[in-house]
Amino acid sequence: MKAGIHPEYRDVVFHDVTSDFKILTRSTLSSKETTKWEDGNEYPLIKVEVSSATHPFYTGKNKLVDTSGRVDKFRKRYGAAK
Repeated sequence: MKAGIHPEYRDVVFHDVTSDFKILTRSTLSSKETTKWEDGNEYPLIKVEVSSATHPFYTGKNKLVDTSGRVDKFRKRYGAAK
């Protein structure tokens, strides 16, 4: 690999703010926020809204989310199933 062109690959903590789930992994993302992990070390903190703890595919709790009436708009345009 060419030196000086790749981002730093380091340990970071991803925090799912919806479920308060945290995981320590490696990433090239950086953050000004830090958090203390179970091992006593401080790591950069990356906050996310969806993780394996809250994603419907992994939790098995699929639900229909109607954002801005998209379902109603679709039904009006193409007709409701009878």
